Amino acid sequence: LETTLEKAHDLGRFIGQSDEYKALRRARERVGDDREVVTLLNRLGELEQSVASAMQRGEAPEESVREEYETLLQASPTYQALVAAQSNFDKVLSRVNEEITKGMESGAQSGIILPS
Repeated sequence: LETTLEKAHDLGRFIGQSDEYKALRRARERVGDDREVVTLLNRLGELEQSVASAMQRGEAPEESVREEYETLLQASPTYQALVAAQSNFDKVLSRVNEEITKGMESGAQSGIILPS
């Protein structure tokens, strides 16, 4: 288990050094430094709660709420950059997970135990 955890730590370090992760960190920093985006994110959160409440009651969200939500999502280039960076990083993690799964399947089929 110790070797596996060491390799997981190394994998995390490599991912942390990737261009996609660095871009995500920069985008998050820009969002944190932009008061307008922080306000926008707070409002988006309020609207999401409103939509969730309506759906829990079995109601459709009000059209005005949906329109405001859609407008806010498009309102800020800083926010759009964060969304794009998060999407790119998520793709990297998805590919990493696919390779881990392939490795696990390969390891499960192999009777050979590799040295640590």
